Amino acid sequence: MSLETLKARLVERLRPVSDWSPDPAPTRSDYDLNPDLRQVGRTLRPAAVLAPVMAHADGATVLLTRRADSLTSHTGQIAFPGGHLDPGETAVQAALREAWEEVALAPASVEVLGLGDAYETGSGFLITPVVGWVTPPVMLAPSPDEVAEVFETPWDFLMDVANHRRDHLEMNGVRRFFWAMPWNERYIWGVTAGLLKALHGRLYGAGDAAAETEDAA
Repeated sequence: MSLETLKARLVERLRPVSDWSPDPAPTRSDYDLNPDLRQVGRTLRPAAVLAPVMAHADGATVLLTRRADSLTSHTGQIAFPGGHLDPGETAVQAALREAWEEVALAPASVEVLGLGDAYETGSGFLITPVVGWVTPPVMLAPSPDEVAEVFETPWDFLMDVANHRRDHLEMNGVRRFFWAMPWNERYIWGVTAGLLKALHGRLYGAGDAAAETEDAA
């Protein structure tokens, strides 16, 4: 798919920024694969992430980070730049601010194309994914307090259902399933993989479930 075709599809299929509200009902969640674990009636904390699509001449990639090992939660995990909304912020404002604070991606370098599906996390956040279009080159500098590494993963890899795995963990005797998209030595999983899976569904439909692999261990 050419960059022009990809960009046009994103604009067509994503929710317009004007559709955002501070308390949308989640349409995707960590509980999609774990319906029996769903918590009802809790108050979710609003958050946003920036999903930067990097428009390289030889193909699109997605910018991701590896969280610093010094953080108090989710240390070392793969993530999009993002975090909670400050008072009075919109999702777009928060996503751009967090990307600037975490990796020095200048807001002026990001063309916001639209919003993905609101996503509920098991930890109680309601995340709005903000999809941005970035034309390299751009200067990036990870904040050492938050980010151990910045890297890019090919768009075609992330959007190929053959690379979408349903893995699981045993937690206190309960099996919890989650999406994973291992790429080279990096294990993209959990909320980040769930957001990417939701983005795939919005852009391309449900996909071929038979092509998805499942950890049978």
